[in-house]
Amino acid sequence: MSFFDPITALGDGDLIRQVESVTDEDVQRVLGSRTISPEAFLCLLSPAAEPHLEQMARQAHDLTVAQFGRTMVLYTPLYLSNFCTNSCVYCGFNRDNRIVRRQLTLAELDVEACAVADTGLKHILILTGDAPAKASVDYIAACCGVLRRYFPAIGIEIYALSQSDYRRLIDARVDSLTIYQETYNETLYGRLHPKGPKRDYRFRLDAPDRACLAGMRAVNVGALLGLDDWRRDIFFTAMHARYLQDRYPETEISVSLPRMRPHVGGFQPGCIVEDRHIVQTMTALRLFLPRVGITISTRENARFRDRLLPLGVTRMSAGSCTAVGGRTEENASVGQFDISDERSVPEMVAMLRRAGWQPVFKDWQCLG
Repeated sequence: MSFFDPITALGDGDLIRQVESVTDEDVQRVLGSRTISPEAFLCLLSPAAEPHLEQMARQAHDLTVAQFGRTMVLYTPLYLSNFCTNSCVYCGFNRDNRIVRRQLTLAELDVEACAVADTGLKHILILTGDAPAKASVDYIAACCGVLRRYFPAIGIEIYALSQSDYRRLIDARVDSLTIYQETYNETLYGRLHPKGPKRDYRFRLDAPDRACLAGMRAVNVGALLGLDDWRRDIFFTAMHARYLQDRYPETEISVSLPRMRPHVGGFQPGCIVEDRHIVQTMTALRLFLPRVGITISTRENARFRDRLLPLGVTRMSAGSCTAVGGRTEENASVGQFDISDERSVPEMVAMLRRAGWQPVFKDWQCLG
């Protein structure tokens, strides 16, 4: 069993036509319900729901505070390597892009990790390109040996692995996985990934299952908004998260809402995702899945992230850098994409406290 089976059963068919046929009365009926079905969630993503965003925001806020309190977990990404064997047309690490390729040595990583730890952050998310011959599982495990001297919680956002390799990294003290399907449109997925191992749609789709089966504490899924119709991708992202929550109740399931940002290569999005669409997505997602974590990264600008704060977010990045060695080296490599919110960790902490939220540096300790 994998999500491939229910997503195939759901089909694509008349999804967009269903969204466009939703009426104002349908939306009001959903907002008056105590539980939200997949069909009702689709109503909340419809154009008919846009006049009700204020009510959706109020309800989403109340649900978030009830489930998570007024807390915000802070983390930061750390790029280990930008070597890649894929030709993802939307990514700055595309193997055909002429950029300086770098991979941190363990000594360089120690310097970079120390700089991050000095900010007070305790949650680290490590990233690589898809080049197992360079950034191998053994290399990543060795990096975790360095990082666990500084951070009690280590997450990975790397290429899809087998269940046994996820288990190896869990043994190296990795406790969370972030992996984006990019788009749940299988036909489009093939066009966006013309060459490289990431072209295997099914292997990537099943990666969260393999991580959960291996014993990963937390799994975070998402789609890169802008590649396809945002309503379609958000609908299937939410179905994926619900499937994982139901199948693996012992695993903490979260959703990220990354929106396309400028990068080397200049690929243009297939769909423009406006700020109001992100608000609609986030509030609808919270009403549908009250217990799911929601992450907003520094892809979004500071003003917009501040406005999203009370609408369902539970996790935010701070002090981000998307270049290998970007925090401590003068001639760091090109980043994977452009960051929009460049505030430091102290600036993020101050903003959260002014808004009445408690910044959380540590909510997990991997023992052993």
